[in-house]
Amino acid sequence: MAATLTDDRLGRFEAALHGDVIRPDDDVYDDARAVWNGMIDRYPAVIARCAGVADVIEAVTLAREASCPVSVRGGGHNVSGNAVCDDGLVIDCSEMTAVSVDPERRTAWVQAGARWADVDHETQAFGLATPGGVVSDTGVAGLTLGGGIGHLRRKYGLSCDNLRSVDVVTAEGEFVTTSADENPDLFWALQGGAGAFGVVTAFEFDCHPVGPEVATCLVFYPGDRAKDCLRAYREFVATAPDEVSTLTSTGVMYDPDLFPAAVVDDCKFAVMGCYAGPPSAGERALAPLRELADPIVDYSEVRRYADFQRILDDDYPEGMRYYWKSLYLDGLPESAIDRIAYWAEAAPSPLSTVDVWHLGGEIERVDADDSAFAGRHAPFLLGVEANWEDPAADDDNVAWVRDCLDDMRQFSDGATYLNFPGFFEEGEAMRRTTFGSAYERLVEVEESYDPAGVFGRQGSRAAGSE
Repeated sequence: MAATLTDDRLGRFEAALHGDVIRPDDDVYDDARAVWNGMIDRYPAVIARCAGVADVIEAVTLAREASCPVSVRGGGHNVSGNAVCDDGLVIDCSEMTAVSVDPERRTAWVQAGARWADVDHETQAFGLATPGGVVSDTGVAGLTLGGGIGHLRRKYGLSCDNLRSVDVVTAEGEFVTTSADENPDLFWALQGGAGAFGVVTAFEFDCHPVGPEVATCLVFYPGDRAKDCLRAYREFVATAPDEVSTLTSTGVMYDPDLFPAAVVDDCKFAVMGCYAGPPSAGERALAPLRELADPIVDYSEVRRYADFQRILDDDYPEGMRYYWKSLYLDGLPESAIDRIAYWAEAAPSPLSTVDVWHLGGEIERVDADDSAFAGRHAPFLLGVEANWEDPAADDDNVAWVRDCLDDMRQFSDGATYLNFPGFFEEGEAMRRTTFGSAYERLVEVEESYDPAGVFGRQGSRAAGSE
């Protein structure tokens, strides 16, 4: 136990909390310290499972007075490992999952422990949605604070672009609301800044008419046609309307329930996405993506938006091992297409992929100075996902991702999407490169709201986690 988190101090803290205080000798400790990524194996001194804002204030006060390490857990769908610290305090907001929709104002108020499935469930009751990710188990807090690239991105922007306000408990234990008009410097930083500014307790999002049914594309092609498919995809997205948001994946994508036995072990090329508008128009707009080559299988159809949001959930089970990194790409020249195909074939795990996300649209229309998010300039995002099960394969999978990224930097300015960052301990130089001139502004906001460094400095992302 951290020396400053004494039994006496923790006893007083436990008496003040409405939620649960979990210690290493409690039966639920191992479950409570676990996050979605099975690679993360940390042992906090205490976990404060908060029931509401008052509990968060108590937890922040404890962290400040005890001068102990602190991390913040939101939905728990944590890739980089920053949601759990060793020998310190975890401020766990995962029980704070309320979502309230105002259909007339087209807004949704969302607590920091919610996942996107919680949001979609409530907003779709009114035919509304706010841009989330592409896996419904993803935590709202972590995705939004890192930007939030999802299936509606080109039509309605990033998750962080749709924020109206954010509720935060600062390092001094003060509850503040931030917006474009109220504490605007903090609001700017929370829009994609992914830094240590306080503990977010709730978000207010703008919502948009979406669904309940949308036209979707999900097609798998033979891997030996991956280069041809990427070339055709590049041509398609050059003129695609903003309603179309798509991504590609190249890899084996092993799934005996999804693919014929003859090809289940082979490399494949997949394209998926949806149309944020009338389904009939969407089917026409997405049709060329179903004809890039002769498909192995084609699961494209008009389906409920909430169902499409869940379509990848089973591919990313809790407890599997994950290591993801990313780069914004300047384009998709022939040499980049060659290297994507090479690295997909070289993956040590049949569950790993090299992905290309088409960006632009509403993302690039937001002024770069209006939010901290740093990827608006890029036409594409490269995501390199190592997904595997055997701990003995850790080194090979991590090395594959790092080697791929080192090679692909020739097609990038080096900036990274901070929701696919690798491990958060790796990130100081990465964040300086990604944020560029905005990095110093982010540090100034941190120093203003957390002068004593309760949440650490740039890179700890204490403002929230997935």
